Amino acid sequence: MKPFLRHQLERYADRLGELEFLLSREDIMSDMKQFLVLSREHTEVSGVATRWARYTQREADLAEGKDLLASAAGDADMADMAQEEIDGATAELAQLDGELQRMLLPKDPDDQRNAFMEIRAGTGGDESALFAGDLLRMYTRYFERRGWKAEIMSESASELGGYKEVVVRIEGEGAYGNLKFESGGHRVQRVPATETQGRIHTSACTVAVLAEPDETVAIQINPADLRIDTYRASGAGGQHINKTDSAVRITHLPTGIVAECQEGRSQHSNKAQALKVLNARIQEKDRSERAAKDAAQRKSLIGSGDRSDRIRTYNFPQGRLTDHRINLTLYKLLYIMEGDMDDVIQALQAYEAAEQLAALEVGAGA
Repeated sequence: MKPFLRHQLERYADRLGELEFLLSREDIMSDMKQFLVLSREHTEVSGVATRWARYTQREADLAEGKDLLASAAGDADMADMAQEEIDGATAELAQLDGELQRMLLPKDPDDQRNAFMEIRAGTGGDESALFAGDLLRMYTRYFERRGWKAEIMSESASELGGYKEVVVRIEGEGAYGNLKFESGGHRVQRVPATETQGRIHTSACTVAVLAEPDETVAIQINPADLRIDTYRASGAGGQHINKTDSAVRITHLPTGIVAECQEGRSQHSNKAQALKVLNARIQEKDRSERAAKDAAQRKSLIGSGDRSDRIRTYNFPQGRLTDHRINLTLYKLLYIMEGDMDDVIQALQAYEAAEQLAALEVGAGA
């Protein structure tokens, strides 16, 4: 393990002792707010410190096993016992090393939150709208694999199928953390169903993933800054939804950000859902502005979420998916389109972890 990581981990052990002392004090125990803050920190620090203690113990076991093996000349039983201890300690140390590195990485507080996903057709006309529908199907299958609940908030269907635009709310643990790297431009290369001469066409869609705001810390929006319009919902929705002006469109006047919802039967529920989407978009705007400032200090290939970035290509004739940010190529496109996205998402998360670890090392050496 690298020296800078050892130094970081030793600080966790010291902090654990400080927290246990603080939590035993009567003045802190009587202040419930402070007690809860320190208790949460204690839980996190304790998890790291416990694993670090186990790591140092297994290092000692490994050294002892090597000494025993060196002194076991001519004693086969002792040599076997020593080798067994060496193998066991080595395997566990490798596992603990990976766990500890992950635990030291900076955590995005939004990673565990629910998410909104927006898919919009781009260049390519009807084929782009059809691809937007294919992307929605791919993600929906992935949500089902994860046991997440998905709900369409608003949609604008195209005439030949697919979507000009669709917004989905995803409810499930870790939804945003798993989906946040999907933001950006998605390009498809294939022969469209409407193509009579078998020519390959290229079209594109954009995807944006937003964390659902924490209502307790959500941005406070001045009602005077909102324009709320009601209108009659369009598209499939049954007779009832087309007879009433239940759809709601909300415009945040200072930023021009718009959100709408037409899926619910009541104007009240649609307004509440549209406000959630609006809040998420305003927070994402703030996040993007902060990320742009951070990028000037440390350039990262993933996580910008800029919709103009072409992040991925889906090449159907070759059965190939390429993520351009991390030079990942997988020849299992049909499986991925059925929701088997784990290889893609895990590769992006591993890349982010490696970037964060490198930044930690640079910071420790500064």
